[in-house]
Amino acid sequence: MNIGLISDTHGLLRKSAVTALTGADIIIHAGDIDVPLVLEQLNAIAPVYPVRGNMDRHPEMKHLPAFDMIQAGGISLYVIHDLLALDLDPAAAGIDAVVSGHSHEPKIKYRDGVLYINPGSAGPRRFKLPISVGMLEIDNGVITPKIIEVSEYPNS
Repeated sequence: MNIGLISDTHGLLRKSAVTALTGADIIIHAGDIDVPLVLEQLNAIAPVYPVRGNMDRHPEMKHLPAFDMIQAGGISLYVIHDLLALDLDPAAAGIDAVVSGHSHEPKIKYRDGVLYINPGSAGPRRFKLPISVGMLEIDNGVITPKIIEVSEYPNS
């Protein structure tokens, strides 16, 4: 199973991000979507599981959960926009991976046997950070995480 990861699109879904996520069985959006059109476009690729970010003020984004627990490919994923708002111990809760956004910094790390992944920002460039998405390949309960840099140009 392939799980696409995207965050911090801020209303911009680049063609290169769509290309990178094509082939995903599901897509997780870790917040700061800004406009419903982004979710509609992602849903054309695969079912989307979004959470609300601090910038999701559009009336159609208010219904999104602040966090979500997703079971997929035999693993459990906890999704939250801002990792600093995490109010549980993922290892104690039996969570395999935590997906977050907010910082715009792509990162893969492990703590207490739990994968923490931030796919970075796929929206407008912020700071000098790369523009990126992520992918989790799940095979027999083994998670292989990837960060994928995408084109800076929205239409490519």
